[in-house]
Amino acid sequence: MTWLNLYSLGGCLFLLLLAWLTSDNRKLVPWRTVSSGCLLMALLASIVFWLAPFRSVLLMVNNAVNAMIAAAGEGARFLFGSLVDIDKFGAILAFQVLPAVVFFSALTAWLYHIGFLPLLVRWTAIAVHRFLRLSGAEALSTATNAFLGIESALVVRPFLAGMTRSELMMVLTAGMASIASTVLALYVSYLNPIFPYIAGHLISASVLSIPAAVIMSKILVPEDGRPVTMGQVPESETYSQTRNWMGSIIAGANDGVKLAVGIGALLIAVRGLVAFIDVLLGGSSAWVSGWLFDHQVRISVIDLLKIVAYPLALCLGLSPSEWKSAAELIGERWILTEVIAYQDLAKLAVAGKLSPRGLMVLSYALCGFTHVASVAIFVGGVSALAPSRRDDLAALSWRCLWAASLSTVFTGAVAGVFYYGQRGLIG
Repeated sequence: MTWLNLYSLGGCLFLLLLAWLTSDNRKLVPWRTVSSGCLLMALLASIVFWLAPFRSVLLMVNNAVNAMIAAAGEGARFLFGSLVDIDKFGAILAFQVLPAVVFFSALTAWLYHIGFLPLLVRWTAIAVHRFLRLSGAEALSTATNAFLGIESALVVRPFLAGMTRSELMMVLTAGMASIASTVLALYVSYLNPIFPYIAGHLISASVLSIPAAVIMSKILVPEDGRPVTMGQVPESETYSQTRNWMGSIIAGANDGVKLAVGIGALLIAVRGLVAFIDVLLGGSSAWVSGWLFDHQVRISVIDLLKIVAYPLALCLGLSPSEWKSAAELIGERWILTEVIAYQDLAKLAVAGKLSPRGLMVLSYALCGFTHVASVAIFVGGVSALAPSRRDDLAALSWRCLWAASLSTVFTGAVAGVFYYGQRGLIG
């Protein structure tokens, strides 16, 4: 181990302090839940990074995900032909990556229909409920987020209207601090060439993000009421309404198409808007700097967000030469989504601007739907299920984004504590 591991540990402590300073009720912070969450993260991270036999499990999971991505590629090749050939046409997101979202959505729906995912979710929810002392509905929604996206709110739909403010905060934060299995292939496709075991680590990051989200959510908005489901994990609502396995695949594929189109539309809209704002900022900033300093300096949206993200980037425990890149990736994720951030992470690694440690830590720190668009998606989606709580959800929206940002960076810092260059973790 090196001084960087201790640096990451210091970053973890600073992130906890930062969360406490921005809490809306510091006196009610449930320190027992926070300490249990930290202990759980340390236990899980030690298994992933320090337990050598687990690397075989990590490799097995990684190979399984890659096999499924390859299978999705066959379906895309049948439909789009040679357009999926990256060596021939270069990178085309719409033809080479987004089809995998459709496949994974169909697979997830099928696994839910046959009962595998509901069983896995319930076991995870019971463990979270008992170990982290969450209400049953909170635990169920949080556990579901590791496998589904906004759909995770459906499993606790009957309880949303009666949830406390802290419970609603937990539901939103857990959704934005993790990634759904349906989009896993999207990020793997970018990093797999330079990080062969990335699929296994993204799954690991999603698991670590569960206690991380609990920690930050409960510090920022502590429980001040009595949750209805505090004593037990309730039965979940039926996520899939299909009656047979073929129907589940059809429904999942249709949902995957909507998701893939939505991702593509979001990327077009957000990148276009950012480019437009950059034009406005560039003109105004050049005029102001030219008037004040007799030379022109153009400022972009990412430049501004990078400044805001810099303190968070310093908490990851990276070498000084990587601080600027880390801040830029975290900043651009807030506005351009994690899709672009992972794409740029891969470019930085290929260009040799990141060490293996930097690549590992940032892969964990970027793993989450932690961006402005997800605020609208999650708040709007949950509000549609519980219209009576719309005002409460809207009031929590930006606090949830802050909690999710702290959670993902905290997950990255924990990875930095336990990773010191062990063989067999990157590939």
